[in-house]
Amino acid sequence: MVFPKGKLIAIMGLSGCGKTTLLRHIGGALKPTKGCVKVGGQVVHELDQDGLYAMRRKMGMLFQFGALFTDMSVYDNVAFQMREHTDLPEEIIHDLVLMKLHAVGLRGTHHLMPSELSGGMARRVALARTVALDPMLIMYDEPFAGLDPISMTVVGDLIRSLNDALGATSIIVTHDIQESLKIVDYVYFMANGVIDAEGTPDEIRAADKEFVHQFVHGEMDGPVPFHYPGGEYRQDLDLKG
Repeated sequence: MVFPKGKLIAIMGLSGCGKTTLLRHIGGALKPTKGCVKVGGQVVHELDQDGLYAMRRKMGMLFQFGALFTDMSVYDNVAFQMREHTDLPEEIIHDLVLMKLHAVGLRGTHHLMPSELSGGMARRVALARTVALDPMLIMYDEPFAGLDPISMTVVGDLIRSLNDALGATSIIVTHDIQESLKIVDYVYFMANGVIDAEGTPDEIRAADKEFVHQFVHGEMDGPVPFHYPGGEYRQDLDLKG
């Protein structure tokens, strides 16, 4: 897989095919048994601890369901990385936090706690925290999970616009086909740990490969069968005695 600078790439596939595992390899949480992951020309698993931490400061991660610190205010959630990884004075951090929150439309929530936010608002605050240090690489693990249609569209538009504004590279792991195809530049389909198909959104929509067609259109039966393999139905019924 190649993730060019400035592009928004989706990784799709059935649950358990290795999508989130791939993100863990990119972030250095796992080391590959074969092959390698390069970020900015550096092989991630060859970095020492200091090098890995320096690399991670150039990455942003939006976790599934946001993963905000529940005992911190919205303001402190977004400010956390700035305080942890920079020597910026508090007055500059203040301006940057409000700038990031303004970018996601939630500057007025800076004093609230995560428990006071709706699901969609919490995801947008998490997005503001993700881009707090203007990362070169942003990873999204199921960013649309659990959102209503309006929030889903808002988050999708923000992911696209923030990527373009930062000139970053973004990788989205998602099951939400239609929303993702509106915003991404390229798609990789994974199955059983390998790339099963790839292409632009238009190429994916028009794909005649059975697995891709079933996945994109949400068909109940196909290469991924509805029935788990078993014996003859009539024979199973006859065994009841």
